[in-house]
Amino acid sequence: MPRRGLILHTRTHWLLLGLALLCSLVLFMYLLECAPQTDGNASLPGVIGENYGKEYYQALLQEQEEHYQTRATSLKRQIAQLKQELQEMSEKMRSLQERKNVGANGIGYQSNKEQAPSDLLEFLHSQIDKAEVSIGAKLPSEYGVIPFESFTLMKVFQLEMGLTRHPEEKPVRKDKRDELVEVIEAGLEVINNPDEDDEQEDEEGPLGEKLIFNENDFIEGYYRTERDKGTQYELFFKKADLMEYRHVTLFRPFGPLMKVKSEMIDITRSIINIIVPLAERTEAFVQFMQNFRDVCIHQDKKIHLTVVYFGKEGLSKVKSILESVTSESNFHNYTLVSLNEEFNRGRGLNVGARAWDKGEVLMFFCDVDIYFSAEFLNSCRLNAEPGKKVFYPVVFSLYNPAIVYANQEVPPPVEQQLVHKKDSGFWRDFGFGMTCQYRSDFLTIGGFDMEVKGWGGEDVHLYRKYLHGDLIVIRTPVPGLFHLWHEKRCADELPPEQYRMCIQSKAMNEASHSHLGMLVFREEIETHLHKQAYRTNSEAVG
Repeated sequence: MPRRGLILHTRTHWLLLGLALLCSLVLFMYLLECAPQTDGNASLPGVIGENYGKEYYQALLQEQEEHYQTRATSLKRQIAQLKQELQEMSEKMRSLQERKNVGANGIGYQSNKEQAPSDLLEFLHSQIDKAEVSIGAKLPSEYGVIPFESFTLMKVFQLEMGLTRHPEEKPVRKDKRDELVEVIEAGLEVINNPDEDDEQEDEEGPLGEKLIFNENDFIEGYYRTERDKGTQYELFFKKADLMEYRHVTLFRPFGPLMKVKSEMIDITRSIINIIVPLAERTEAFVQFMQNFRDVCIHQDKKIHLTVVYFGKEGLSKVKSILESVTSESNFHNYTLVSLNEEFNRGRGLNVGARAWDKGEVLMFFCDVDIYFSAEFLNSCRLNAEPGKKVFYPVVFSLYNPAIVYANQEVPPPVEQQLVHKKDSGFWRDFGFGMTCQYRSDFLTIGGFDMEVKGWGGEDVHLYRKYLHGDLIVIRTPVPGLFHLWHEKRCADELPPEQYRMCIQSKAMNEASHSHLGMLVFREEIETHLHKQAYRTNSEAVG
């Protein structure tokens, strides 16, 4: 690129030099034409030769004057034409220089209008209009959605791992690192130098200075690429001493980044109603409430808990657990709904959603074996919007700790198992049960399908409803949401499709490929170890 710029600069220098020489030549010709005749062979009238009258001299002067005026007019016209050509050439050179700068540095979001031709801008904006940025696209099935991948300053959380990538890793490839750095810098530029149409007000620091955001204020981001349109970026920033978040949406239509919007999001008054359907499994509920106490009561403090319990067995134990939390933490924001019927997850969530009678609220559909962080609750608030967006995070599902930590006497505490590694778990991209959505959207779309019985299926039906509608579905792995391992039982009375899904989930939950391989080839490995030990002993004796 520098060599190309040097060639372009050299061509520009010689072109300007040639135009200057041409102008000098035209001026020199003009001076020759205007100079008086000094030919030595010509006779001066009135000195030697024939005598001429006054009329002759007047006619001669008039003829010469007309000749000079005609010549001057012609030269002026040529000079004007040269100026016009020089201006056109300068504009072309400026355009080439701008294109060179674009190739070297990329076009920033602010200079798109000055640097890009109008037809190119029109095309780029049409790419944004075609992409699923401002309005959801109607999709035929759950496999048609393009999921986001999430990232922070240091790590990327990705779904498509293959055999070499990891669920959580530092961006190793330089192009990926440069891309994310550029996006964060562009987002900071949008916030620190807002346009007039941005929905944000200038804020001041404690000393009255202008509030400037930097990369340390970047909280998290999501990105996804529609291969025929471009890449969408959702960025969230927050100052440590401020309550509001800054949200910036950027789009790269296979070219320069283009700002879609910049807005301020206030989540300080956003209450989340966590709805948990439950039947028996009281031990798991004890563990769930420990996490709930630490995250929701002590940290977040803007949570309502709705437990929908099926059956009579274990109900008194659940009541006792809730009363214990109430007495210890002075927490009263919970609702316990008892249903004396067979467990049905969709039915429980429907009942839990309708049990809320205080108007609009953000709901988090949760299971008793889910572990979440305070950061996830904020992600839930930031990515759901009534009438606009629903949030379907991808959960990181932990493997059987008895297999993962088989080389230890006992598995470590749950808090120490919460790591994103290949051998510890996987992104549960086939699960759609954990979701954040507003109550009005849930009721408008008709809630869960009550015809689905038993394990699974109801969450997929609800997910498909949103895909077939106009709301934007935010699908991305989030680091603060874990599915804790528990033994699954696939009932014989399940229909074939549900039974297949249950077995698939059971197999996926057990262990990683490498650990399962070690179990499959355990006898072969033990035989090899025995042979190695026998050979070593024989050599020692000999």
